[in-house]
Amino acid sequence: MKKDKLNVLFGKTKQIMIILLVCFLPLELFAQRITAGGQVLDSENEPLPGVNVFEKGTTNGTSTDIDGNFTINVASGSTLVFSFLGFNTQEVTSASNLRVTMEEEDIQLDEVVVIGYGTQRKADITTAVSTVNAKDWSDRPIISAEQALQGKAAGVQVIQPSGKPGADLSVRIRGATSINAGNDPLYVVDGIPTNSISNLSPNDIQSMSILKDASSAAIYGARAANGVVLITTKKGVKGKPQIAVAVFGGFSNVSKKIKTLNTQEYFDLMSEIGISVDNTIDHYTDWAKKTYGTGTQQNYQLSVSGGSDNIDYYISTGYQKEKGIVSPADYDRFSFRSNINAKVKEWFSINSNVSFYRGTKMNAPDNEGVENGGVIMGVLNTPPYLEIWDKNNPGQYAGNPHNAGWENPIAQASNHDLDKEYRFMGNLGLDFKIVEGLHFKPSFSADYTSKNWEFFVDPIKTSYGRSANGRGQHAHDTWLTWTSENILNYAKVFSKVHNFSATAGATFMQHRHENAWMSAEDFVKGTTFKTMTLNMANKIVDINNYKEGYSLVSFLARVQYDFKSRYYISAAIRADGSSKLHPDHRWGYFPSASVGWRFSDEDFFEPLKPVFYDAKLRLSWGQNGNQNGIGNYDYLNKYNTGREDASGNGPSITPGKYGNRDLKWETTTQYNAGLDLSFFNNRLVAEFDLYYKKTKDLLLEINLPEHIGREFPMRNDGEMLNKGIEYNITGYIFTGEFKWDASLNMSFNKNEVKKLGLTKQYRDGNIGNNQNVILVRAGLPLGAFFGHVADGVDPETGDMMYKDINPNGRTGTDDPADRVVIGDAQPDFIFGFTNNFSWKNFTLTAFFQGTYGNDIYNATKMFTEGMIDSKNQSTKVLDRWRIPGQLTDMPRSGNSENSIISSRFVEDGSYFRLKTLTLAYNFGERVTSKLGANAISIYATANNLFTLTNYSGYDPELNAGGGAAVLGLDVGTYPQTRTFIFGINLTF
Repeated sequence: MKKDKLNVLFGKTKQIMIILLVCFLPLELFAQRITAGGQVLDSENEPLPGVNVFEKGTTNGTSTDIDGNFTINVASGSTLVFSFLGFNTQEVTSASNLRVTMEEEDIQLDEVVVIGYGTQRKADITTAVSTVNAKDWSDRPIISAEQALQGKAAGVQVIQPSGKPGADLSVRIRGATSINAGNDPLYVVDGIPTNSISNLSPNDIQSMSILKDASSAAIYGARAANGVVLITTKKGVKGKPQIAVAVFGGFSNVSKKIKTLNTQEYFDLMSEIGISVDNTIDHYTDWAKKTYGTGTQQNYQLSVSGGSDNIDYYISTGYQKEKGIVSPADYDRFSFRSNINAKVKEWFSINSNVSFYRGTKMNAPDNEGVENGGVIMGVLNTPPYLEIWDKNNPGQYAGNPHNAGWENPIAQASNHDLDKEYRFMGNLGLDFKIVEGLHFKPSFSADYTSKNWEFFVDPIKTSYGRSANGRGQHAHDTWLTWTSENILNYAKVFSKVHNFSATAGATFMQHRHENAWMSAEDFVKGTTFKTMTLNMANKIVDINNYKEGYSLVSFLARVQYDFKSRYYISAAIRADGSSKLHPDHRWGYFPSASVGWRFSDEDFFEPLKPVFYDAKLRLSWGQNGNQNGIGNYDYLNKYNTGREDASGNGPSITPGKYGNRDLKWETTTQYNAGLDLSFFNNRLVAEFDLYYKKTKDLLLEINLPEHIGREFPMRNDGEMLNKGIEYNITGYIFTGEFKWDASLNMSFNKNEVKKLGLTKQYRDGNIGNNQNVILVRAGLPLGAFFGHVADGVDPETGDMMYKDINPNGRTGTDDPADRVVIGDAQPDFIFGFTNNFSWKNFTLTAFFQGTYGNDIYNATKMFTEGMIDSKNQSTKVLDRWRIPGQLTDMPRSGNSENSIISSRFVEDGSYFRLKTLTLAYNFGERVTSKLGANAISIYATANNLFTLTNYSGYDPELNAGGGAAVLGLDVGTYPQTRTFIFGINLTF
């Protein structure tokens, strides 16, 4: 946003605030005043001194004396607010002779937490479950549901692999458990299981429960090895209809710039390398300035909710638009949700949840080298003397004289790469009360997605498009998953001390996927993106169409018992049968058990009660499965079909992928020990967990020699281990007029591949030119970098020296055996630190997040400090070696041996980031009542305000690969941005 626009915006804001003061100040001046007073007591009728007493919606306040007495001058009919550390806040209508009894506060123990197929008091949980509630982001602009989890729950790592609008986030719960079978958790939205929640508006979410250990997640069996996130959306409440409006908007920009050579510096480098350039050209293009612009964000949400004794409803609609810093990257999302619950009879209830989503995403390619169309690498590598447009050929982007395939970044971003997605999710649930405590809950849900992808390259503007007279691709996919669940729940309290509950049921799920894809070239002359459809092309290059699907049948059971909320025991089992597996291995059984002991209720603990408020020990064990990596027909031999070619050969059927009739589930066994403590009347709460998680029968693709001519079969062939410690500490430090609460969570996870089968090791993480930087091998963690050890620059030759690990007198590419593990992308720990401050009507929230101990392989640096071809380089190469005897850490130009995969490009990826800083103001009752509103708040938020890191790239929070093994890799990743957002929330 330009400076003059900001001045106008702030000028208008100032005028509005003056008008509000003029309108509402007289209310304070002319309202009738009275003297209110009385006494404040505790539940045992003892006086409470030091209780804060405030006139609601104002700064007028006092406190009780040593006898609990107070007096205060307030407006007639006003409300008094009483608050005191360790007691529930109370509101009482002002009067002259009040007697107020304060009740002790129990902040967290009575909180109800959603667990699999039911709910449970947080105080009674014996497994590792973390919760995140809507209040944690109520005055904070959240773009995606996954973003709300970042830094908020111990053991949960959320990474944004790319800063592009609409980019999916990577969520890992207690590390990666698989290599080929996927590591994303199972999401269950209002009872609907799904693997993606990109369609979900964060404004619609009420709470999220993260089931982290096997015992809590075992009720979901074969889909729960990576943890489960249970999402509950908002419901209506009894009372008058309530209208809520949430609006925010803002702008973003690149927070860091990597400096590159100017034209003369570039010419000097090319001369050294021996590349011919026309050094008479006197032109400089700042490609970063031309490519990176100002991004914008806007979001609108409207909801209507309410209810009566027998029905409640919540209906919402929202629209989000995000324009990226690189044109034309953008994303927009429209969402609609309807949640209705009705009590038809005393014994019969019905609920329905329906949502619709439409999302469109325009892509700007990143995580690729300039030779593969990467825009970010194009910014850094495009020669600075080139112009955007070709002066001799109007309408064409200027070509690269050194390599026609290396388009400039503006040309690369000009391709039309668009995703359109439509998604419908619906659930209908019934609740039959059979007898007191026994409920039968059948439900049926459907999840349908239709997605179109279209990619077009202009036939005129780019050299790539001109080479084929325009290129186009189109794909259409549909996914349909329906689930039927039939659940029996029973809960009963016997003799007031025996609490028993049981759950049993059967679920049936079926999934279907259809795909149609075609690519074409040679478009009709004059075709543009607006008219470019595949029927405008003269040549079909390739075409494909297929259908696939699978079914899952499951049976589950769970029993829970506790005595006086002191001794707990729970056990569960789930049996899953999948059509993906051969009938001999179709069924898997996933048991779990947990116990708990609230030892703070024991007699021996009494002397500690002044300090300890509650203490509970938790122990759990369980098994989960993972079927995501198994193809729908991987136990069968597959065949390829070929069409008749131009010579009349075909059609044909040839052997394809080998099948494996012995395929079975990946199985993860996890042990968990937890300790829950609270101190000082529950003002300080701590949760500690120690876990050991081992996955057996890893699903792996087996590498076969190429001469066999068949695709790799899938095989259960390995083991993976994750073990760690995690904790969360929350403190309610100050209450009263000034409040401060803080929460810190940290997670220490150690990952290791314990065993691989037929394929003892393999490489991954391609960074171009068929170079793979990742090594997967038993004894190593996922994300281990493998290469040579750089040993500085030889001052006599200017070449990089590499350690002779053997030693045999040969180094570098002359001896591949010198390669060793040179880095580890796994962090030693991750953390999130949240502080909430409130004073009068102001609230300030500061959320810090980061990692420590992880490495990044900076492949971007390889291509900006390699000095071996015509790519532009960073200004750091100005310190390159030039004369014998020169001491420098930058080698000479023109030698590709200096830029092989080595520790030279491994950097510390640790960072400490102020992820979000939000200042909010809640208008008082006098303002809201004047405007006919229940609540009004305004806020300003800064995202990624500052980052402390030693990483030299754009941003340390990245993952170019996005997979399990490929971690911490930077190959021109679209940078995250610094964002400033302003919003308003209104409730009527």
